[in-house]
Amino acid sequence: MGTTVVTQAIAEVSPRFKARIAGVCEFLEGLTSAWGQVLVLGGLVVAGDAAATARNIMAHELLFRLGFASCLIAVLFHIAWAFLFYDLFQAVNRKLSAVAAAVILVGCAIQAVTCLLYLAPLLFLRTADSVSAFTTAQLQQLALRFVDLNGQAFDLYLVFFGFWCILIGYLIFRSRFMPRILGVLLAISGLGWAMFLAPPFAHHMFPYIAAASAVGEIPLQLWLLVFGVNNQRWHEQARISMAH
Repeated sequence: MGTTVVTQAIAEVSPRFKARIAGVCEFLEGLTSAWGQVLVLGGLVVAGDAAATARNIMAHELLFRLGFASCLIAVLFHIAWAFLFYDLFQAVNRKLSAVAAAVILVGCAIQAVTCLLYLAPLLFLRTADSVSAFTTAQLQQLALRFVDLNGQAFDLYLVFFGFWCILIGYLIFRSRFMPRILGVLLAISGLGWAMFLAPPFAHHMFPYIAAASAVGEIPLQLWLLVFGVNNQRWHEQARISMAH
């Protein structure tokens, strides 16, 4: 009975409010993920230097753990706005919205794997004195290898995120409750992230991909936070979608 009441209460929340909460969750996901993955981990890793990377991680262990926690929290925010976007855009096309949700949930699962790979270097380095099968240098190399795996997994996550952006961009374009230009810009952002199918090329093009991401995603977040969606038009399109 309690679950039914909660479900009904969620269903009765206005689409505009859901859109604004989705915008908040998307903003917080980007903030926590970027801080942990890019600023903290990226700031501690010295490319190609396992010993220096190990020293940085051990000297800033608390910061490293906070970065891991931040990335983990990002996954939770990501799952939240994935379901909110599904709920909003099923009014446009229920099947395509479900496909987009499935794509981004796979991305969330990969994002969660990156968190495990994030923590692995610290676990190996902390056992350096108790594991006799490996030398300190070998454990440092192993830790750096897991850092590399973390980056590769994150690149794969970006591919799924890119495809999600393309699908949601199309749904925004087809919607009657949000400006079509936001959908076009988001799809362009998605095409940029999809370039991580070829990571070397994508890393070379990263400044342009980041610019496309900013142009596509920042206006969408601002629109969701400030305006949400048009409630009347959302309900009208939902009725049409259900009729088909």
